[in-house]
Amino acid sequence: MSRTRKANVRKRLRAVDAVIEAVDNSGVSCKALDYARSLPKESEMTPRDKYTVFSRKHKGYRKSLHKVPKFTKVTIRRTPPGF
Repeated sequence: MSRTRKANVRKRLRAVDAVIEAVDNSGVSCKALDYARSLPKESEMTPRDKYTVFSRKHKGYRKSLHKVPKFTKVTIRRTPPGF
């Protein structure tokens, strides 16, 4: 991925972190917020997890994030254990 795409991914992840924190501070409680709170923050993620996703069909079991359909709309913060 290009530097611009990587910067946009990081910016998007930080924006999501800010929204989760704002909703958490507002006092709202729900199952989706509990799940979102359990996800790693952008600063806690490794570059491998930020820019690639697990794929059992690809060599090395990882594929670049921009090849995932609607990657801007789905969470990419979870990977299978051991990968």
